[in-house]
Amino acid sequence: MKKKIISILMLVIMVFSLGACGNVEDKKDVANQSEDINNDLDVEVEDNSWEYVKNNGKLILGLDDSFPPMGFRDDRDNIVGFDIDLAKAVCEKLGVELVLQPIEWSAKEQELATKNIDCIWNGFSVTEERLANLTMSIPYMENTIAMVVVSGSDIKTKEDMAGKRLAVQGGSSAEETLNSPENTEFRESLGEVNGSFKDYVTALMDLETGNSDAVLMDSVVANYMINEAGKDFVVLDDSLIAEEYAIGFRKGEEKLAEAVNNALRELKADGTVEGIATDWFGSDTTIIN
Repeated sequence: MKKKIISILMLVIMVFSLGACGNVEDKKDVANQSEDINNDLDVEVEDNSWEYVKNNGKLILGLDDSFPPMGFRDDRDNIVGFDIDLAKAVCEKLGVELVLQPIEWSAKEQELATKNIDCIWNGFSVTEERLANLTMSIPYMENTIAMVVVSGSDIKTKEDMAGKRLAVQGGSSAEETLNSPENTEFRESLGEVNGSFKDYVTALMDLETGNSDAVLMDSVVANYMINEAGKDFVVLDDSLIAEEYAIGFRKGEEKLAEAVNNALRELKADGTVEGIATDWFGSDTTIIN
């Protein structure tokens, strides 16, 4: 009887031992697979962004071609502007051709991601969201997001917009600023927000006809458009945010951004940037270090 019991116990111990050995091996296999996956994830993707542009021999610049004075069409339908002249100088310095590609501004990130364009360069504001999702160049100009009203309007501050109608370009930095958490109180005080405008030209037309009480837009653009068109508009001092313009590249394309940054610094040092800025603004308004 005792022998039977001992035999049964030994058999049970052997079964458990084999099971334990199998579990250890399984765990080792799983651990090895996990390590392989982690090693694969740790492999850095080579940044050949500058080589890609250099080998193509061209830099494709995406822009909203109705954004004066940064990039817009003149009377002969040529795309001109401060950003255009600056980009031409940069491309000449880099030894590549500048290709201008008008895009739907609200789809600019998609155009960049699918490589239809190599950069977004058109009064492109630096925001936290864009810093997180794109590689940005050094800032080259300051700007504010402010409201434009007709001359003589009783709207002087953000508080005066309570219950009023605000126009904004869809997909613009002005729209992003309006929708940011820090401007929640102002946004909720408005009577209506119309963000369906494809550009600031049509938004200002809406202001002129009285359908909107104010337009939220870049002060650099607003001042230029008001002076050039001779419109009886006023840019309010009470702005929503102060910001900077920079160039947007695909996330991780540091080499291309570095090449453009170096070209910008060289053009600033040799006086080229000052000459371009003076032609468009009367003085050097850039902040390139």
